[in-house]
Amino acid sequence: MTARITTVHTLDVRFPTSRELDGSDAMNPDPDYSAAYVVVSTDDPDGHEGHGFAFTIGRGNEVQTAAIETIGSMLVGRPLDTTLEALGPLWIELVHDSQLRWLGPEKGVIHMAISAVVNALWDLRAKRAGLPLWQLLAGLTPEEIVDLVDFRYLTDALTRDEALAILRAAEPGRAEREATLRAQGYPGYTTTPGWLGYDDEKLRRLCREAVADGFTQIKLKVGADLDDDLRRMRIARETVGPDIRIAVDANQRWDVGAAIDWVRALTAFDPWWVEEPTSPDDVLGLAAIARGIAPVKVATGEHVANRVVFKQLLQTGALSYLQIDAARVGGVNENVAILLLAAKFGVPVCPHAGGVGLCELVQHLSMFDFIAVSGSMDDRVIEYVDHLHEHFVAPVVVRDGRYLVPTAPGAGAEMRPQTLAAYRFPDGAVWAGEPQRSAL
Repeated sequence: MTARITTVHTLDVRFPTSRELDGSDAMNPDPDYSAAYVVVSTDDPDGHEGHGFAFTIGRGNEVQTAAIETIGSMLVGRPLDTTLEALGPLWIELVHDSQLRWLGPEKGVIHMAISAVVNALWDLRAKRAGLPLWQLLAGLTPEEIVDLVDFRYLTDALTRDEALAILRAAEPGRAEREATLRAQGYPGYTTTPGWLGYDDEKLRRLCREAVADGFTQIKLKVGADLDDDLRRMRIARETVGPDIRIAVDANQRWDVGAAIDWVRALTAFDPWWVEEPTSPDDVLGLAAIARGIAPVKVATGEHVANRVVFKQLLQTGALSYLQIDAARVGGVNENVAILLLAAKFGVPVCPHAGGVGLCELVQHLSMFDFIAVSGSMDDRVIEYVDHLHEHFVAPVVVRDGRYLVPTAPGAGAEMRPQTLAAYRFPDGAVWAGEPQRSAL
């Protein structure tokens, strides 16, 4: 009999990171890093399951989980093989559902729910192939890759034929680049020192540790108080020296004029980029900031809703570094489209990975990009944050400031069963007796 998808099970998983102010920034002072988690099960005798999640920061995770249940219910009973072989058409079907689309379109809770489910299906497909996701994607033909992409709304910037040309140009060097990747890993940078809630001594210590660990770029959160930012930038620059890049991240805190003034005030400490200086939707505002703070660069993308907004950011020159997020847009498929857009415009992709599980997920996309799309690691780094990796079956490995190539089959999303039990909200052991600050 044909194997089918039998269940799509969800869990509300939350980590009390606000206790130590891990993840704190000017806009989000007390996050509880959370995962609206999904498991796709089948009746296939191989027993593989697909795992995925949407990343949130506490309150609202139950809303995100409910949205994933809605999307997941559309998959139950479908033939397994044909579903996994047609993830391009399936993505279009889910995103363009005539009723659910009204809740976006292609943005917000429903779009993130589609991302969780689509990523879980890619995890399942990679596990059944016995390959890590990056290797599965990098082994597809250019034609198979473009078949994953919905080119609606993109053709004024990137056509299917142009995407095929980019992929075909990269095809001859795939094997050599894969060998390079396996030997050298992929460069990373660390946000671990930079959370806004940390005191000055912790900032110094973590900056020293970052340099000792081989990172050549760190990132600090800014935007709450200019005097505090100047002090913290001074401490960081004195600690790491002149040759380490220091990026700053405002987490959408400022209006356009304030962003320009604030960043100019920080230039004495040579900030490499400013991340999310204003609303992620304000394409023209970001372009104005980019002009106003040059040569300091703008990086953005972790809250950009879809490929259409990324297209506009690229068309207007609003960013110098494009920051994909593995769980924000519509999963692997839409991120493939965004990687192709970035390659067309010659803009480096430096993914967002500050959260639970985002390092594990997004490394696959950057490695696929290096092998099969852009063909370059120049001026590219993946964000790294050193917490919560122990909760994953195949945790990310970073050594000497570089991501090592993951070898376990799948997309890296699968959490340990004991983690799912202990951190399930609100009745897991970690939350038992805890004041329900994360509840609505």
